[in-house]
Amino acid sequence: MKKMLSKIIPIAYGAYFNVLSVFSTKTAAKKAFYLFCTPRKGKVLPHQKEFLNNAKKEVVTTANIDLQVYQWPGEKETILLLHGWESNVFRWRNLIGYLTKENYNIIAFDAPAHGNSTGTVLHVPIYTEVAQALITKYQPKHIIGHSVGGMTTLYNNYKYNNTFVEKLVILGAPSEFYTILKNYKAMLKFNNAVFNSLKEFIFEKFNFLPEDFSISEYAKQNTKKGLLVHDRLDLIAPCSDSELVHKNWTTSTLLVTEGYGHSLHQDEVSNAVLSFLKEA
Repeated sequence: MKKMLSKIIPIAYGAYFNVLSVFSTKTAAKKAFYLFCTPRKGKVLPHQKEFLNNAKKEVVTTANIDLQVYQWPGEKETILLLHGWESNVFRWRNLIGYLTKENYNIIAFDAPAHGNSTGTVLHVPIYTEVAQALITKYQPKHIIGHSVGGMTTLYNNYKYNNTFVEKLVILGAPSEFYTILKNYKAMLKFNNAVFNSLKEFIFEKFNFLPEDFSISEYAKQNTKKGLLVHDRLDLIAPCSDSELVHKNWTTSTLLVTEGYGHSLHQDEVSNAVLSFLKEA
């Protein structure tokens, strides 16, 4: 039943947008955009609380959003962690175990509309802005991002290029926003009128066209040391995205795994991240 509903519901939304576009493509596009940016899960679950309660907690307010921030104090460099879509800080539990043993000072936070943070939507531009507020506050030497958090990390570096940040670790991150948007259109099966109006809505809201928002293009000016990790069998974000970013990011290293999936929680990945952070 769940599998059937997971297929029917997106198509039902697409049909709704198609009907609505007959009366107003702009209204249909706006509704399609906010559906796209609204997570269905990612709040803290009961079994996740014990791990998160071991951290030092703080709420930081920026852009009218209360961000739940967690800290695992350490005497070495500060590392900031950015999780992905429909997730929260708990997703970092394995890597945090490795980092705390090495005495790093770890800062992590729930993205807007995720975990215990407020907000109703998440997209890379807002994630970038709230991340910048925390980067300014905590001055991390290294940033690690997973999936949309990795996409945000690289866009933040393109936009702000904080000079005190030295290394970036990007795990299973997508690169091309236009591809993501086309996949959204294909999943919901809404028409070209809605899609074109959606592109216009995004331009009016963010001042960029979806086809121009390219992490691989932004990577061309990235001079920080980077580690890209991507699984060849990732079903959420194609490995080819990281390969394209690596091609343009001349100071990056690419580790391609096979059979680890999108989450990349495995010990091999954590050890590779540690080795990279320890490099001179």
